[in-house]
Amino acid sequence: MNYFVNLQPKPSDMKRFITVILILLSTLQIHAVLKEKDLANTLTILRTELTSYYRELTAQQDRRQEMENRIGKQLRSVMLQSNQNALMLYSQQQDYIFDLTYACHEATELYHQFQQQQAPFKMFLNKTNVDVARYDSLIISLNEMPQQILNEKSKKDREACLILATAIRNLLYENGEQLGEFIAYHDATESRLRELNDYAQKRYNDIQTSIFKNGNDSYISTLINFSREWRRMTRIVSKKYNPNQQRGSQWDSVFIFGLFISIIVYAIIATLLNQVFFRWLLPKRFQTEEFKKKRRCIIMATTTITFAVIMGVMMATTDQNFFIMASNLLVEYAWLLGVILISLLLRVNGDQINSAFRIYTPLLAIGFIVFAIRIILTPNELVNIIFPPILLICTIWQWIMIGRHNKNIPRSDMFYTYISLGVFIFSTVMSWAGYTLMAVQVLIWWIMQLTCILTITCIRLYLKQYGERHGLDQKPVTQTWFYRLLYQVLLPVTSVASVMLSIYWAADVFNLSDLCWKAFNYKFVDMENLKLSLISMAIVVCLWFFFSYVSKTSLDFLRMHFKHADASTAESRSVMGRNVIQVLVWGAWFIISLTIMDVSSTWIVVISGGLSTGIGFAMKDIIENIYYGITLMAGRIKVGDWIEVDGTMGRVTSINYTSTIVNSLYGEVITFQNSQLFTKNYKNLTRNHGYVLALVPFGVAYGSNVKKVQDVVEKAVTNLHHQWVDNRKAIKVVFTEFADSSVNMKLIVWVDAVKRIYVVSDIMSCIYQTLRDNGIEIPFPQRDIHMK
Repeated sequence: MNYFVNLQPKPSDMKRFITVILILLSTLQIHAVLKEKDLANTLTILRTELTSYYRELTAQQDRRQEMENRIGKQLRSVMLQSNQNALMLYSQQQDYIFDLTYACHEATELYHQFQQQQAPFKMFLNKTNVDVARYDSLIISLNEMPQQILNEKSKKDREACLILATAIRNLLYENGEQLGEFIAYHDATESRLRELNDYAQKRYNDIQTSIFKNGNDSYISTLINFSREWRRMTRIVSKKYNPNQQRGSQWDSVFIFGLFISIIVYAIIATLLNQVFFRWLLPKRFQTEEFKKKRRCIIMATTTITFAVIMGVMMATTDQNFFIMASNLLVEYAWLLGVILISLLLRVNGDQINSAFRIYTPLLAIGFIVFAIRIILTPNELVNIIFPPILLICTIWQWIMIGRHNKNIPRSDMFYTYISLGVFIFSTVMSWAGYTLMAVQVLIWWIMQLTCILTITCIRLYLKQYGERHGLDQKPVTQTWFYRLLYQVLLPVTSVASVMLSIYWAADVFNLSDLCWKAFNYKFVDMENLKLSLISMAIVVCLWFFFSYVSKTSLDFLRMHFKHADASTAESRSVMGRNVIQVLVWGAWFIISLTIMDVSSTWIVVISGGLSTGIGFAMKDIIENIYYGITLMAGRIKVGDWIEVDGTMGRVTSINYTSTIVNSLYGEVITFQNSQLFTKNYKNLTRNHGYVLALVPFGVAYGSNVKKVQDVVEKAVTNLHHQWVDNRKAIKVVFTEFADSSVNMKLIVWVDAVKRIYVVSDIMSCIYQTLRDNGIEIPFPQRDIHMK
């Protein structure tokens, strides 16, 4: 099949030329006059303005003409390329699927590039026509102006204005004619490219059907009729790669063979350079034991990078189409191989490196075979005969490698190898069932996906180690927000995007990227009020990670601010702030997600209206709890407060919109609905200062010195200097009653609300010991029983 030299202009060049010329048109001043004191002065001003405008117009005419010629040349070059693509596309046979996809890709790519560089020719043509009509009216007005009312100077100004207006009008008319020619040529080019694009899309649909729906005969049938299939395959291969068939073509087998020899030479050069450096030139101090264990893998990784650089340089300096296409694919494969090798070097120790590399060898080998098939544009018949047994061999090879080396590799790599084995088995079954091209696509997708996974794994491992080394978990959010952005947003979003990117890259290897992008944007749910596609769903998931990060980071900033402002109320205010932030952030995510999924606002209003009544009745109690919850969080109760409800004392551990959770002194976790808590007679024991008044009763015998009792008890309890007693307030003993057997008194003391039971116990012990030490009798009830 004969392909053509790529004469396609760079889109940026044409776009730059068009932009410059249109800027020149738009930046010319619109010269006009306003109402002056009389007609003579108006003519003088008009003459000055027209003279200035004419000079600007003529000064830019040469430059404009040069740019117009360059734009015309670019358009003609695009038209030439479109005709070349037409010959290439219309001459393709259905059996040469890789040739066909290449031709379709070239046609669609040229069309898309042309669409991106569309210029507003028609808008400027309309503007030019309006200016021509305006100057026609100005010329008529000057011609019909009565000369009897003009003085000599005004007559001269009128004649000069008439000459200038006519000259400007003619220049504008010529520019309009030139723009009209551009528009006609531009429309013809666009029509030609659209025709090719439409045809390429139809052929893409045929390719899609061939790959995913209508497979070939099973490989068992091929083996049964092997001699016939072999003769057919050799005939097609001979026809395709016969040098006499494509004399002088850049895609001739002689050129392909020569370029392959060149590529092999470049690979050998890259290998020798890295071998010499790492074995003989690298300083001894770097050649540690760990380095020696990894040296083979290091040399392979650096050789791959060197080879990719060489191929990139050669690709940028050549115009040979086959070499450009082959180099591009080889650079992609070098990137895949390099990422896997570098990932192993960073994650695996020296004792595991050889096993880890061997475990991926079957996948890398089949990847190279797939890229080679794509580079030489192998006919379908050859692929259908040789690829199924190759896949079977690689599947068995992968199984053997797992059995030998799976115990000496990291757990993550073990998981990836089992997935690779599953992909091998699936692809083998599909190829033997007749869906060989589908098997190829699945394999190349998994290779791309594995490369993305290993890249993300390396980045994640580095970020995790960086965070642990610098203790970022213990640092404030002002120092960790960017790290968290990378770890909590960039990595997950990249993971989601990698799935679609790997599919896209796998399709692009076979020039099916347009078909892939179309599938991504296909609306598998296409209702009037809801539209879903893979792209929209991926964007919604990625936004979830971003808004989750915003919610957590905003809350941490808010919590830090509250702690600096008032540490005692920080926890409760943080709870309120968390609820508000969550409503705002996730509400924004929900609204944006609905917009992305093209959910109709009318639909939302109708559904909301229908459900509002039922939801209102159903959520009556919930709404009431939310209202009381907001009231509580506003300051009545805060997390950490000790409250007493119905005789039960406990610490508030959580307040949300619907309920409040209390941990009691007895270890019970009690949940109160906010509305119920408001209706109960609860006490906030730590609202003011955390102390409560304790009344400790005791009694002494009749005949005791009450004043002495009060003094010694007050002094003894005061001297305790108890840590849970508010020593800022005086301790008093008061006389309360004359009881049957004792004079009763109470000790008044302010104690810690939480530790009250312990403090009262210590005080009662102190009172008992003080009375005993001072010989003061503590009476107890006595009964005299008389027996008759």
